[in-house]
Amino acid sequence: MKARQIRERVHWLGAVDWDRRLFDSLIPLPDGTSYNAYLVRGSEKTVLLDSVDPPMADVLMFQLESVPHIDYVVAHHAEQDHSGAIPQVLQKYPGAQVVTTPKGKEMLADLLPIPAERFVTVDDGETLSLGDRTLEFIHTPWVHWPETMVTYLPQERILFSCDFFGSHVATTDLYVTDEARVYEAAKRYYAEIMMPFRKIIRKNLDKLEGRAIDLIAPSHGPIYDRPAFIVDAYREWVADAPQNVVVLPYISMHGSTRRMVEYLVSALAERGVTVHQFDLAVTDIGKLAITLVDAATIVIGTPTVHRGPHPSVFYAAHLANALRPKARFASIVGSYGWSSQAVEQIAGLIPNLDVEVLAPVLVKGFPRAADFQALEELAAAIAQKHAELGLA
Repeated sequence: MKARQIRERVHWLGAVDWDRRLFDSLIPLPDGTSYNAYLVRGSEKTVLLDSVDPPMADVLMFQLESVPHIDYVVAHHAEQDHSGAIPQVLQKYPGAQVVTTPKGKEMLADLLPIPAERFVTVDDGETLSLGDRTLEFIHTPWVHWPETMVTYLPQERILFSCDFFGSHVATTDLYVTDEARVYEAAKRYYAEIMMPFRKIIRKNLDKLEGRAIDLIAPSHGPIYDRPAFIVDAYREWVADAPQNVVVLPYISMHGSTRRMVEYLVSALAERGVTVHQFDLAVTDIGKLAITLVDAATIVIGTPTVHRGPHPSVFYAAHLANALRPKARFASIVGSYGWSSQAVEQIAGLIPNLDVEVLAPVLVKGFPRAADFQALEELAAAIAQKHAELGLA
């Protein structure tokens, strides 16, 4: 794809990865992704902001064939999908310097063969003159690594945000045209990599206040020409208050746990609680992560395998613990044949979750009348807890 003009002397560069379906050998990419870089020409200096994932470096280098000179390469984030092609850019432009945070210099030196003398570090709020244009660098640590920053171009009122506000979407649209599609992709992106740092991200959102922003140009997905759309969404996602939602990941081997889950979902629905049910044998983990953003309660359903939870439940519990959602309550339902330590083992897997654990319902064999009554009581307890938070 050719370079595309955003403003006079401001261009999108990069690559659209239509066919990629897995990121970091972990994160599903149902809609592919893009690796966005940007070129800004001032009256005196030219800067490239970020690069692309190394397998697509040839696309960026083709786009740069018509660019005779680059003075600076801004590295907002050291992760290789943004920084990986920087060595090739530096080889083409031997006078160019890499502009990054002090922590970014340290991390880039560890990850890439960039000589120390090619770096220029910038402090939070520092500016760089390109002549008739100025770049302001704003440190935004833990969005989503410790070295991250964003760049503001005041003359064009553009925020180059790197992973901040990103969405894994492959599209020919330069700007957001389908807000519903991008909202889900951006929420998935937030859930999978940003959610563990939501309290710090809230502070970084505050650092952007007071700047007139007409465009937000992220490193993944289309450009936001209505910045309030994504900023307001982020403010909702990072807020402390959850919604009247239960997320229920489960797995069942012989039908007992499934029957319990179905009954509990029905009992919760009768009480006005929204439930997202996920069969871990087939579910898209990204979809599960999206629902965790808003959930007030997490209920895990598991059969017993060698006295512990099913291995798929181990993975789901570890995921929830790593993502640190804002959920306030948790419980466990499931079945066993002769003995079980599933409750104790799952509890040990989620130390990062600041939740109140509601009475679990563990059944020997197939659930019977008394077990269904216990599920009714669990549903009532969840609905009551939500009501006490003002969520009902």
